[in-house]
Amino acid sequence: MSGLTINSTLSFPLALVDGRTIETIGDAAIYLSRLPEEQCRQHHWTVAVRMLDHALTEPTYLKTATLCFQTALAVQGELAGPLKS
Repeated sequence: MSGLTINSTLSFPLALVDGRTIETIGDAAIYLSRLPEEQCRQHHWTVAVRMLDHALTEPTYLKTATLCFQTALAVQGELAGPLKS
């Protein structure tokens, strides 16, 4: 597997309660950039950011990063649930 970029898809899409879907590393980065500073310092987000950063340098972390991001969204009350195929 080659290196990941902001256009690389996550291991699975994440549906948000507002109807948006986070599908790529870039989508996740945009979401994170819009979080208030106080939220960014919360543990679940710091772990999600760290895992996304690791995934950019080591693609085998992508599933872990996606799961961490999903968990952070769930803790925040932003995760809508699984997407229907």
